[in-house]
Formats: sequence, C-alpha cells, structure tokens
Amino acid sequence: MAISRGKAASKSKPKTVYACQACGYESPKWLGRCPDCGAWSSLAEELRQPAASLPPAAWGAAAEPVALRDVALEGEVRVPSGSSELDRVLGGGIVPGSVVLVGGDPGIGKSTILLQLCGAVAGRGKKVLYVSGEESPAQIKMRAERLGLAASGVLLAPETALERVVDLVGRLAPDILCVDSIQTLFTMDLGSAPGTVAQVRECAARLTILAKQRGMPLFLIGHTTKEGAIAGPRLLEHIVDSVLYFEGERGHAFRILRAVKNRFGSTNEIGVFEMGEAGLAEVANPSALFLSGRRGVAGSVVTAALEGTRPILLELQALVARTSFGLPRRTAVGIDTGRLLLLIAVLEKKVGLNLSGHDCYLSVAGGVRVSETALDLACALALASSLLDRPVGERTVVFGEVGLSGEVRAVGQAELRLAEAAKLGFTRCLLPEANLGRLSGRGPAGLELKGVASLERALQELG
Repeated sequence: MAISRGKAASKSKPKTVYACQACGYESPKWLGRCPDCGAWSSLAEELRQPAASLPPAAWGAAAEPVALRDVALEGEVRVPSGSSELDRVLGGGIVPGSVVLVGGDPGIGKSTILLQLCGAVAGRGKKVLYVSGEESPAQIKMRAERLGLAASGVLLAPETALERVVDLVGRLAPDILCVDSIQTLFTMDLGSAPGTVAQVRECAARLTILAKQRGMPLFLIGHTTKEGAIAGPRLLEHIVDSVLYFEGERGHAFRILRAVKNRFGSTNEIGVFEMGEAGLAEVANPSALFLSGRRGVAGSVVTAALEGTRPILLELQALVARTSFGLPRRTAVGIDTGRLLLLIAVLEKKVGLNLSGHDCYLSVAGGVRVSETALDLACALALASSLLDRPVGERTVVFGEVGLSGEVRAVGQAELRLAEAAKLGFTRCLLPEANLGRLSGRGPAGLELKGVASLERALQELG
C-alpha cells in the first residue's frame, strides 16, 4: 500500500517542460530551435501542474442537437461605443458577449482608445470595469484627466490574478470588461510565468467563456512582437470574435484602426483617428487630412483608394534619380515592393521608359498602407512623372489596375471614388476606359472624365 501511495504521489507532482513562445510546441528538454515553427531561442521553461480530475456531474448536462430550421434568432442589439469610427470597424457597435482583441505597437494608442470607450459607455449609466496589470490607478487617472474623463464612473482594478478578476466580475456584474493587457494576467492553476503561451491561452479561454455566459462585452489589449503580430499563441486570435490592429507611423499624428478578423461585421472597414493632447479624435474627412500640404510637383499623383465602403483620396509620391551604384535601389513605403517592381518592368517593356539605371522610390504620403491594385495606374504615372519631370495636373485624380501587357483594367466601386474626388474639388479624372463605358461617359458635376485603355495612352494625358 505504501508503494502505491508513493506512485500516486509522484504522478501528482508538477513537471517542467520547455514551451515555444511562438507556436506552443512543448519539449521535455531545451532546444535552440523549435522543430515545429523553426523559431530560434523561443523555448522557455514552464512548470506544468497536473490537471485535476473532475467527476462527470461537474461538467453539466450535455447539449442536445437542434435542427437548423428550429433555431430561434434573437434581435441583435449593439451598444454604441461613443466613437463612430470605432463603431464602423466593429460593424455597427459593440455586440453583447463579444470578445475583441486590440493590438498595435507600443505607444500607438491602445490604452487610450479603450479608456475613451470606457468613459463614453460609463457616461450613459453603464457599469464598466477596467482591469490593468501594467498601470496603477494613479497613472490611469493622469491619462483620464488629459482625456477629460477624470469624473467618469469607470471602475479601476489593478489586478493580474485571473481568479481575482473573475471574482470581481461576479461581485460587480459589469456591463463591459476591459483587460490591459492579456499578457499580464496569470492563473494560479499554472506554475508558468505571466505572458507565456500556456498562461495567455488559459486566461483568454476562461475570460471568453465568462463573457459568453454573462453576455458581457470583453475587450483585451494584446502586446505585439517585433514582426508586428500579437504576442502569444496563434490560438489567441482564433478564440476571440474580433481582432483590431492599430496602424500608424511614429512621426505622424493620425492612427488607422483596421479589423483583420470580425465575426460581426466586415474586415474591410477602417477607422481613422488623430492623436492629440486630448486623446484620439475622430477624423470625419480622412481624404482632406491625407492631402493637406500637397504640392502639384512632378512625381506627385492623387489616387482614390477604397477601404471597405469608404473611399479615401491619397497622395502617391515617386522619386526617380540616376543611380550612383551598379545595382539601382527599389524602395516602396505603404505599398507592396513586389508591385513596384512589376510596374517598373511594365513601364520599361511596354512603354519604353529607361528605369534600369535609376533608383526608384515610391511612397504613400502620410504613412498609410494600401494593398489595392486600383493604385497601379497612379503609381506608374507617378514614376513616369518623376522620370520625365512632367507634373500631373494638380486637380487630377487617377485610379485603375495595370496588367502585365500594359492594359488598364476596370476597378470596382468607381462611382464612390468619383464622388469623393468631386467632393474635394477635383476637376479631372483618369480612369479605366471600361469603367467609363459603364458610367455612360457621365460622372459627378464639374468632374471631367478621361478613359484610358493602356498605360501608354495614360502617359499621353500627363500635364
């Protein structure tokens, strides 16, 4: 009997494993490189506690299957966040019981926008609990005074233990819970340190179950790695309902909030904010902001991009200069470098421009990142304008996709792009000939439309 008890006791002891902080792979010994994802020096030591065996009754009754035709739909009631830009990205507001993960670079404004959201919701009489594992209540109060939210009824809890957070939710019954950040939480059931794969996965899963059971919206802030992805296991992004990323350059005041996953809305919408002394302010007219300070010089072209249902006018700037080295440089900021190389090849092969001995730099002014192919024609004209030193008209907007044979292809939602250009006072537009045919040659009042079928024809319209 003594031997059997000793065996049982040895089985209940915690064991040490080495877990990859990138993918969650576990190994009984340390390895320099993870054999699963290939990451170097990513295995960290963690203490694994044995799982407690629960009786079958503790799991509750099994769910009975229901026919799809018999499932009753309840009316969706969304809670306004107090920011029309945030509501746009979320799909129309905050869905009860939803779990939203907000990521971004340090200092980009993640805590600021969540505190503003909490203040707006608390101002309508809702109970909001803000759990912070990184800042003290005094530090949060200092930010709240700067944002004009010092008198709000937001409940602050400087807590990192998951069990105590769950207890606070049970006692206070908040309408919304915000956690800053998920990497600082830990559960006492695991012996590993906060921020490890096991802790992040377990804390996120338990909080998600809690939010679903209570119908309580949950907002989580996630740290990002040097590659720009949210730190922790990839499973974290699969657990939550929505993943929002803050984008923006350090030298610019505006921020772009983009949804990369959204179970309750589109992932094509963006929200535009401007960081100021009073926090993040909504930008009602992003096009005017991105075009401010523009000069009609060679290499500058205005294009109409589409982000979800929102058309935005952007300035593309190109600089083509004779290279001093044997290998010319190709640099793109805000667009795919591969797209730049493709357009340079088309300009050389199909139009006859000599760019092989020149450095080519292309940038989307303002630090915006765009992946839409409708910017191809504007990018090509910007490169040609800089090389030939022939400016495009200052009140001209350009959009269209360029094919490998030099043809200009039609793009979607041309009407929205033209309406945005006319609203900002542009008088001329170069667009694909196919789009012009669908519009029957007519556009908004005061906007002259020029259809082009090839890149060579578009270059003839310069200046």
